[in-house]
Amino acid sequence: MRQPYQTLVFPYKRDGNEFKYAIFLRKDFNIWQAISGGGEEGETILETAKRECFEEAQIDPNSEYMELDSMCTIPVVKVRKGFFWGDDVFVVKEHSFGVNVEGQELVLGDEHSEIKWASYEEAEKLLKFDSNKNALWELNERLKRL
Repeated sequence: MRQPYQTLVFPYKRDGNEFKYAIFLRKDFNIWQAISGGGEEGETILETAKRECFEEAQIDPNSEYMELDSMCTIPVVKVRKGFFWGDDVFVVKEHSFGVNVEGQELVLGDEHSEIKWASYEEAEKLLKFDSNKNALWELNERLKRL
């Protein structure tokens, strides 16, 4: 059974003195976004992030993941049709991560029609949702300090 939370993950790699971020063009809505998806029964939040990354881009589950502080809430009706988790669950939390994919080639899954490697500035302009922009900003700031 689907769990009442979402994950959001930005793949990244170093490109010279800066980082590049993979963003994905969603087929059904024609918007740019990070990898995202919901948890399955028995999964931890990190396991969900790893599974979604493998399903959507063939990212090695043993890659280095960075949990971010960025989090948002999403109305349940925007995640699943109706009140899927009962009448008392109104919003679900979206947990954010970055994943280092240095040396890996990403492969498109079924949900997206294109992968774009972009600088922070370019990705931030293309992303649709504020939650994606906030998580990307945090990831970029953390990586600059490494």
